[in-house]
Amino acid sequence: MISKIPFDRVNWGTSSFLILSFVASLIGVPIYIYHYGIDFFQIALFLIFFFLSGMSITLGYHRLFAHKAFKASAPVRFFTLVFGACAFEDSALDWSSDHRQHHKHVDHEEDDPYSITKGFFWAHMGWIFFKLFPRTLPNVNDLRTDKLVMWQHKYPHLIGVLMGFVFPAFLGYLWGGWSAALGAFLIAGLARVVCVQHCTFFINSLCHTIGNRPYDSSTSARDSWLMAIFTFGEGYHNYHHSFQHDYRNGVKGWQWDPTKWAIWSLEKLGLASDLRRVSREKIVLAELRETRKVAHKSLEELRENSSSYPEGQDTQKQLSSLYDQLGESYTELEEAVSKKLEVSREALDRWQKDASEILALITRLNKLSPSLA
Repeated sequence: MISKIPFDRVNWGTSSFLILSFVASLIGVPIYIYHYGIDFFQIALFLIFFFLSGMSITLGYHRLFAHKAFKASAPVRFFTLVFGACAFEDSALDWSSDHRQHHKHVDHEEDDPYSITKGFFWAHMGWIFFKLFPRTLPNVNDLRTDKLVMWQHKYPHLIGVLMGFVFPAFLGYLWGGWSAALGAFLIAGLARVVCVQHCTFFINSLCHTIGNRPYDSSTSARDSWLMAIFTFGEGYHNYHHSFQHDYRNGVKGWQWDPTKWAIWSLEKLGLASDLRRVSREKIVLAELRETRKVAHKSLEELRENSSSYPEGQDTQKQLSSLYDQLGESYTELEEAVSKKLEVSREALDRWQKDASEILALITRLNKLSPSLA
């Protein structure tokens, strides 16, 4: 796909930075550690700046600015804009514009800026090599009224260099002189930028390739608990594409979503407000709808192949019974949601249990018969 793009469309500045920062980190960090070693300060500084810049992307760039999933006070907006610039993923205005375009045209080869249909590498970072400026997309006119957003949009690289490279190097110098300053520049600066960037990139590539789709299989977006660990909760991508304006990505009690917890905490401190939430009824309805789709496909395949493996007839009867039961639950919940009726927690728990039983049965079915896997 990249070979088909005209040579004169290459963004040489961005491409050079992405390549050189990666190579410099890969070579420079090991050489530094070999000569000077690494101490608690360097590790702590890396983790702190990884957290500050990574969280500024997820909480600020993504959920606050791109999706307006909540409102935030000026100090929160300023903080996320400053440390978001440290990730060198463009200004919040440009980032939000690209991301809104992605959601509007997901999986459309021409209109989705980082469509997975163009290949894993393109979705991961290839698209950035050919991202030219200036762009005048009208989908961020609401953000143009924010003076802090426009201030950062004017100086993203300057802010990024000062706060992402100079500041950690200065802290390193205060800690242990010039050698520690060099280490902080390489580890908390360059290596940290590379790590944060690729964590973000993996949401666009890996989370559109590997994982589960419990809410909507019509999109390539997938849930990945592994990526959620490294991206402060962004890995639950199928949910996010199904309910993009929810301030949460991980809605289950066991799901790892530090960004959600941070936003909730900011609300309690009076620094955030108007947190947008999707009702549990709509979430369960999406799960039931998707489970019905999967169950219907498996039931049809089972009826065609039930004689090819043991327990075929019994499994077919069990799956048919659960499928009919799920259909009744779905119809009941769909009617309740359309009429905006309150549904009891017990009913929602029961319907989710029905869906889980069907999926567990289908999993067992796939293990019994490779033809259905």
